[in-house]
Amino acid sequence: VAMAEAQLYAKVSNKHRGRSTSALLEPLLAKGFPAHIAQKALVATGQKTIEDAVKWLHSHCNDPSLDDPIPQEYALYLCPTGRLHSRLQDFWTESKRQCGKNRAHEVFPHVTLCDFFTCEDQKVELLYDILKRVGDSFSQSFPPSISLTLHASPSYLGFFIDDSQANVLKRFAAAFSSEASALADCHVKPSLKQFHLTLAHRFYPHHQKTLEQLAKCINPGEPCQWVAALYSRDMRFVYYQTLRALFQYKPQNIDELMINAGDLIYVNPAQQSDVSEGWVIGTSHRTGCRGFLPENYTERAHEADTWVKHRYLGVLKPLTSFSLSSSHLAVLVMRHGERVDQVFGKSWLQQCLTADGNYYRADLNFPSSLPRQKDSMKQFECDPPLSCCGVFQSRLIGEALLDQEVTVSYMYSSPALRCLQTAQHVLQGLKLNQKVRIRVEPGLFEWTKWEASRAIPDFMTVAELVEASYDIDTSYRAHFPLSSLVPSESYEDYVSRSSAVIKQITSACPSKGVILIVGHGSSMASLTWALAGLPSRDSRDFAQRVKKIPSLGMCFCEEQKEENKWQMVNPPVKTLTHGANTAFDWRNTILED
Repeated sequence: VAMAEAQLYAKVSNKHRGRSTSALLEPLLAKGFPAHIAQKALVATGQKTIEDAVKWLHSHCNDPSLDDPIPQEYALYLCPTGRLHSRLQDFWTESKRQCGKNRAHEVFPHVTLCDFFTCEDQKVELLYDILKRVGDSFSQSFPPSISLTLHASPSYLGFFIDDSQANVLKRFAAAFSSEASALADCHVKPSLKQFHLTLAHRFYPHHQKTLEQLAKCINPGEPCQWVAALYSRDMRFVYYQTLRALFQYKPQNIDELMINAGDLIYVNPAQQSDVSEGWVIGTSHRTGCRGFLPENYTERAHEADTWVKHRYLGVLKPLTSFSLSSSHLAVLVMRHGERVDQVFGKSWLQQCLTADGNYYRADLNFPSSLPRQKDSMKQFECDPPLSCCGVFQSRLIGEALLDQEVTVSYMYSSPALRCLQTAQHVLQGLKLNQKVRIRVEPGLFEWTKWEASRAIPDFMTVAELVEASYDIDTSYRAHFPLSSLVPSESYEDYVSRSSAVIKQITSACPSKGVILIVGHGSSMASLTWALAGLPSRDSRDFAQRVKKIPSLGMCFCEEQKEENKWQMVNPPVKTLTHGANTAFDWRNTILED
């Protein structure tokens, strides 16, 4: 073992390594792999799938370092995605073609939030939890966009982040560093430099003008979602060169290395002096084995090509474009708009009925008319409509979603009239009325224990809704028919119903895009907890949380196909906040003595 590697081994603690609670670990243990080796495989593959870990273990069956306790090094980067990322990649390619490779080409476009640090394999999951928790706590503090200013010098070219925006990101990095250091037993340091995204570094001075001209072709205002991503690298090979195999090579001697086309090889320049001309000695990233290989079978690769991406957190949404992977599905759960009895009380209908029982508009915030029902209008007491402000709120949210280019592929709604009206007006704001039809799903109705009448409301039928010009999907067959709703159901039954209906909805919508669900305050918690695999709270805690959810409150879940799970992220549009507007009597206010 080389002296540098021996020093690394000496630094590694021999602490007892407890079993991880990872759901991916147990199947590997069941296959007979030792815990420390199974954890090493999971970390080396980003803890994505069991299949990836097993493939890694089989490839490394002859790896002499398989039992070594050396951990990976981790770094937290802020990375652009979307159109800005594409423009930066274009710059990488063109600058390399015109000016040759410089130091910036070794790594993808990024802003360093936390420099590299080590973390023991069994504690890596703590880093994931910390990243999500800190990200959630900063979700309302992140700036809506990042302003980038181009800076050039004879040896450096890059974008610098505006100080006011960088300060929020620095607090986020410091919070992650503090929690990771305390909970995952890591020594994490947030980057103290001015936050920047390097375009070129350590280039020849005569290339500066060309690089600047290429950089000025990048519009830093391009739509972009920024993500905080956790990457790892093998700390043994930090100062090595990375080669990529162009062809397969089958060893002719016992000290030669088997390589396949595309394999990445770590090569230490300091160890090549005694090697025969035309040959190099290196270590395979794919197998961990070491040996000689012909140099003309390889080309230089980038340092970051061997890095592993673990978890990422969307921290900044684009201002003019909503970024969702074209192959992924997402669920947007929305509470209905302002309901009329929320403003005028439970006796709102009595305020709007004439002596002969006809409806009239007693205040401009009352609906101008009520849809027809087969029975009397008293049914609206238990199934109230939106107020006029609720209609405006709903359409405003639809227009905001349209501005963000959110592609709604499916629309589901509780059978409550206020939810159906919200769905209808959101679709109108999206300009999707007549294109996407509302699927009425009784299983989305709120916790029936909260119904004041202690009975299931007599909702409008699909035929009545169609007659009233609502865009209803008449071919849809509900997962939970109305007859299955039980008055005053237990909290456990409600949670079970919510879990079943969200799973059935997502299973029935296999294509890409957004599933928009209009439900109730209770839906925001019960549906998203079930979808994201989060534990449900007790009924008292649940009730306290639901009380805080305003009209048109939203929760957003993205499908993480690679990890076979759903993750809660920031909704694609901002919240809608407004103040109360009380009734006004000019006589009593202006003329009162």
